[in-house]
Amino acid sequence: MYGFDSRVRYSEVDDKGEMMLSSVLNYFQDCSTFHSEDLGVGMRYLNDIGKLWVLSYWQIDIERYPSVCETIRISTFPYDFKSFFGSRNFVMEDSEGNRIALANSIWSFLDRETGRPERVPAKLIDTYQLEERLPMEYESRKILLAQGGRTEEPFQVKRFQIDSNHHVNNGQYVQMAMEYLPKEFRIRRMRAEYRKAALLHDTISPVVYEKDGCVAVSLNGANGAYAIVEFK
Repeated sequence: MYGFDSRVRYSEVDDKGEMMLSSVLNYFQDCSTFHSEDLGVGMRYLNDIGKLWVLSYWQIDIERYPSVCETIRISTFPYDFKSFFGSRNFVMEDSEGNRIALANSIWSFLDRETGRPERVPAKLIDTYQLEERLPMEYESRKILLAQGGRTEEPFQVKRFQIDSNHHVNNGQYVQMAMEYLPKEFRIRRMRAEYRKAALLHDTISPVVYEKDGCVAVSLNGANGAYAIVEFK
């Protein structure tokens, strides 16, 4: 298991002094990046071979949100490779080793030029050390929406939402969707299903679905959803 230690920064917390979900997600995303870079199969290697990993699915479960200045440890490991998919777990622990957040993620291996999925090469599989997946409740990577839905005002993708792959970063979709949560909604589980990449200046039309303590937001484009994000 790969991991690093950190301390919760003021810039990562909300008005209650607790870490925001978006910050948890960023820590997990950074941890997987550090892991790949330290193994020599990170961004430069992928650029050289013309490939990239794209996140297809997140599930993040929160036991509690750490407070500002609290010491935390973030860890990750892959547990499965199958065809063009890679699956990876994440853990956030407090200073006493208690697990405070867990995550499951599924990634797609793509050709950078064509955008088409390709089988994960043996070199990558051999480089990573697979471990047993975490004991957690694994929900389906397909998010089912309730009937109806409330259409919100469309908006355009801004420059700050674009990452090094030149499309909207996966964490930005979650932040977009969080804007439509009720004020006192306490997120204990978040799932995000990524369907296609939104680009700079694309128009996103949100549709909000609420049922039985669950809020789902479909972030739609002209030809279907870019992403669907569900909060429980």
